[in-house]
Amino acid sequence: MRRLMLVAVVALVLAGAARAAVPNPEARAFFVVNASNGEVLASRNAHAKLPIASITKLMTVLVALDHLKPSEVVTVPALAAHVGESRIPLRGGQHVLVHDLLAGALIQSANNAAAALAWAASAGDVPRFVEWMNARARKLGLRDTHFVRPDGLDAPGHVSSARDVAVLARVAMHSRVVRDLVRRRSDTIEGGSFVVRTWNDLLGVFPGLIGVKTGHTDDAGWCEVAAARRSGFTIYTVILGSPTRSQRNVDLHQLLAWGVSQYRTLRLVVPQPYAWAAAPYGRRPVALVARKPLVRVVRVGRPVVERIVAPTAVEPPVARGTQLGRIEIWAGGELLGTRPLLAGRTVERPGLGGRLRWYSTRTVHNLVGFFS
Repeated sequence: MRRLMLVAVVALVLAGAARAAVPNPEARAFFVVNASNGEVLASRNAHAKLPIASITKLMTVLVALDHLKPSEVVTVPALAAHVGESRIPLRGGQHVLVHDLLAGALIQSANNAAAALAWAASAGDVPRFVEWMNARARKLGLRDTHFVRPDGLDAPGHVSSARDVAVLARVAMHSRVVRDLVRRRSDTIEGGSFVVRTWNDLLGVFPGLIGVKTGHTDDAGWCEVAAARRSGFTIYTVILGSPTRSQRNVDLHQLLAWGVSQYRTLRLVVPQPYAWAAAPYGRRPVALVARKPLVRVVRVGRPVVERIVAPTAVEPPVARGTQLGRIEIWAGGELLGTRPLLAGRTVERPGLGGRLRWYSTRTVHNLVGFFS
């Protein structure tokens, strides 16, 4: 059976969004990545070692959850209770749910909640807890990162990078507890006696925002890592060192909007004939049909290559639904998916009489053509 490879190039007619300039945030560093495939869309100073303030608490919570369960009750030491700046009501000797400390650390960015988690997880050995944080950073490949404190308050040598923050946030979002808390604008803790409120001003404002963490200190400026989900993909955006809270919000909104605009979810294969194979003995051609659709997320403006591998002719008998070929969809050298091409109808092999009639008809036709 002879086979024919047909290659057709289909360019997405979505170039307008692709040509849009990358926003230029007023910040020391930024990073935009598609978490679904790891594609870095834009960045500046992505590996610059900078303070990240309370974004640190993502690692604090991850390490704490290695040693504590959210349902546990722990005792708050006085030293942890009085850690300053952003805080929740805690007092020395207080018994509190770990889940309440997690909510305080992730939603309201409370420094004393982070300190209490570190204390409880390490049985009071906070330097050891920080060692665990740095060990986890090394394991995750965060080469620009070094932690000194569990709360993220300014300290010499306490640094990370926009790229590392994006990786940390993506790992943290694998935790169900983290995912649940960072998407909340508020929560009630300590038996209903206190309401924690987020510093993430884009929650409930930017469509599809699912978290994740803000930060601010004098040295770090205004920082945030945010994630926005769309059908089939999630964009993570990091801003470090913005001069003001409002500027951070504006720039983050623009970067997220630009990032999600770079992709479309497309039906790349639909149920229809994609090729035709000749049938012998004067039969009409057989349609080669894709029965199952293929839906994928595609980068705007990136050429999509449709490759069809199918026979030029079929030899009966062929039953309807028999796989005779395939269609492949490629983008940028990456195989996005493939679907089988099936015979659209049954082709029976004619009997001896039918074959003789066809040959005799062809012979008469050829003779007439010759004498003509």
